[in-house]
Amino acid sequence: MSASNPTVLVIGGAGYIGSHMVRELIEKNYSVVVLDNFSTGHRQLVTGGQLIEGGLGNVDLLRDIFSKYPIDAVMHFAAFSLVGESVQAPLKYYRNNVAETINLIETMIGHGIKRFIFSSTAAVYGEPEKIPIAENHPLNPTNPYGSTKLTVERMLADCDTAHGLKSISLRYFNAAGAHPSGMIGEMHEPESHLIPLVLRAVLSHVPIKIFGSDYPTPDGTCIRDYVHVCDLAQAHLLALQTLLEGGGSQVFNLGNSVGFSVRQVIELARQVTGRAIEAVEHDRRPGDPAVLVADSSKARRILGWSPVYENLEAIIESAWRWHRSQH
Repeated sequence: MSASNPTVLVIGGAGYIGSHMVRELIEKNYSVVVLDNFSTGHRQLVTGGQLIEGGLGNVDLLRDIFSKYPIDAVMHFAAFSLVGESVQAPLKYYRNNVAETINLIETMIGHGIKRFIFSSTAAVYGEPEKIPIAENHPLNPTNPYGSTKLTVERMLADCDTAHGLKSISLRYFNAAGAHPSGMIGEMHEPESHLIPLVLRAVLSHVPIKIFGSDYPTPDGTCIRDYVHVCDLAQAHLLALQTLLEGGGSQVFNLGNSVGFSVRQVIELARQVTGRAIEAVEHDRRPGDPAVLVADSSKARRILGWSPVYENLEAIIESAWRWHRSQH
């Protein structure tokens, strides 16, 4: 580790979660290098650090970065993450999420960098067999997106055995919300996440679509576990500290361990915004499990993670502040 403040390379640091991570690292006095090709990220979301434009397909660029900067750890937020698109274009997902990650890990190993924090997903579990979902739940992804994330997790475990690469994989449930400053937030095109879709519907005066109202849940709509993006960043910081202190490879779920249905989210958004929101029912989307709720007790116990935003209303309020500022 370098003598000064640790230096962290954040891959995909101009994206939604990556930009919040960059801000958190800078506030905690880490040196930050951001690599992003802006395929889905936004330059204006990067609020500090050394920004380099490029992607993991460019091995020469990766070698230059590791030669030029005293990188102590790498955080990876650069995966494609649209489930539906992954079903339609699986090779696009395997190339970006797996093959290009191999470029990164090979370059890291070649430069003696042995700390890797991976942005993973609850999609590695597939259709849940029991709720809440713990880390030892069977891994059976039902779409290429989840399969690519699981492939990288397995690759990281093998690289620990072969090369001593220490990694922490963080399996997110539903990331939501925005930074309390209102300066950075969610900017996906196309948007696929429920909370920003509901808030956009408010601002553009269009109905919100409910995909499936016949699920085996109390109100017939899907139930999901929402975790604030700043709480995710905090968990990454704790994971980073664990690796910097010599900790071993691990996997953690990140969620609030409470589920809310689509109808409950829409009703809370009505309360937060004070606006009427029309909801229109549509058929189910293929591959949507009825209920996804995390057991994140391991992250709380081992990392000492303690989410600040455990109240969904507060998560929606932070997102509403951001979306109004953009409209």
